[in-house]
Amino acid sequence: MTDAGDGRQFAISFSSEEPYDRYFGPEILDHGPGAVDLTRLQEIGCVLFNHDRDYVVGKVITAEVSGNRGEAVIEFDKDDAAERIYQKVCSGTLRGVSVGYRVDTWEEVSAGHTSADGRFTGPCSIARKWVPFEVSIVSMPADATVGVGREMDVGHPAPRSYPLSLAQRRLMVNKNILEVHDG
Repeated sequence: MTDAGDGRQFAISFSSEEPYDRYFGPEILDHGPGAVDLTRLQEIGCVLFNHDRDYVVGKVITAEVSGNRGEAVIEFDKDDAAERIYQKVCSGTLRGVSVGYRVDTWEEVSAGHTSADGRFTGPCSIARKWVPFEVSIVSMPADATVGVGREMDVGHPAPRSYPLSLAQRRLMVNKNILEVHDG
């Protein structure tokens, strides 16, 4: 945990380019130049607990993209609800961070193909233009490479193999059904 100020401010990372398996397949949040519009987060960014819009625990002081990661300094409020989460962050019980966002532009990359900029290999869906709305302290983060005190680049994990897509699973089921009936 990195205290960035008066004891209620913390430096965090809130997003990365780590692929996340969604129902439609792996999703990657692009952090290249011009990909992330931080305007809203910088102007009115709130810190929530578990993405609950009614559970505001603080505010975003600064936000930037550095080293292909979204980084911020957040500050916890001093009310009872915020104090509860603040204490759990201080004790190390809560370290996970997540970001709420909207994607404006996607790039779909087919299996075995490379993205337009040559940085990613499919299958994947790349959020090429996206807008973060809020940062949340969470109990179960989607991206385990970001969080409180993880504002530094932690390196890139080994490539993962992804499970079959829904379409690929359906093809396998249909193929197996045909083999059973023809066999």
